[in-house]
Amino acid sequence: MKKTSASLAFLQYVYVLLGTMSMAFAVVCFLSPNNMVTGGGIGIALILHYLIDSLTLGTLIILVSIPFVILGFVYFGKQYTFKTLLAMLGTSFFTDFFREFLKLNPITDDILLAAIFGGMFIGLGVGLVIKGRSSTGSTSVVGEIVAMKSKFKASEVLFAIDISIMFAFILTHGDIKKALYSMLGVYVTAKMIDVILIGRPPRKVVQIVSNNVETLTEQIRERIEEHGTIFTGVGLHHQKQVKTVILVTVESAKIQLLKDIIREYDPEAFLIISEASEFLGRD
Repeated sequence: MKKTSASLAFLQYVYVLLGTMSMAFAVVCFLSPNNMVTGGGIGIALILHYLIDSLTLGTLIILVSIPFVILGFVYFGKQYTFKTLLAMLGTSFFTDFFREFLKLNPITDDILLAAIFGGMFIGLGVGLVIKGRSSTGSTSVVGEIVAMKSKFKASEVLFAIDISIMFAFILTHGDIKKALYSMLGVYVTAKMIDVILIGRPPRKVVQIVSNNVETLTEQIRERIEEHGTIFTGVGLHHQKQVKTVILVTVESAKIQLLKDIIREYDPEAFLIISEASEFLGRD
């Protein structure tokens, strides 16, 4: 058990290390050379770097992050602060290492590509840091604190902060076009974090309200080869009317086949299709 715990702890630190490298790579090879920004503390550091070039970008990342790390210590304790501090120092170190020592060249000077791939590597980095049971600190700390003390969600607070960062970039840099592309990059970052943390299995959750359940169930088993669950309920307006629902997860590539089956065997069926973001256990 101790060996397993030690291995897990080591893996978490590896995640944090790789995550900080990914974020630094995004900043050095995509965002900074194209005068673009991202959300969070890195975005604030980038804006300051465009105004104050006498300090390295890595140094500015530390200066921006220190107040947030202190807040994290006050509200969330030593363990949270230690890993957050580690992530912050790693991002700072690798940013200056890639930029000042290795002198990595920009990957592209196309703003759209820089926004997309910069956002992807930032999202990959943040996702890996979170998988390492750490935090990037900075503005996420504010989001968590406000969520604790108000009705607002942390994601809503962070979104407001990121929008404020974009407005600050427009005011200081005067480039609305790059701010809009940067917002696209932030969106890509959020989607990439989802991919890392919960995955995006190529499946959909399908709920079918049908009066021909036996036939549909047989067709689903034979032609789509999926398992599912059948349950009953009552109508919202006609509570004496019993409804039967088939719940099944289906590969995205087979959704059209499922629609064809329903259209053929029960055209009156009511169909709901939604995203399946994570699977645990068996149905």
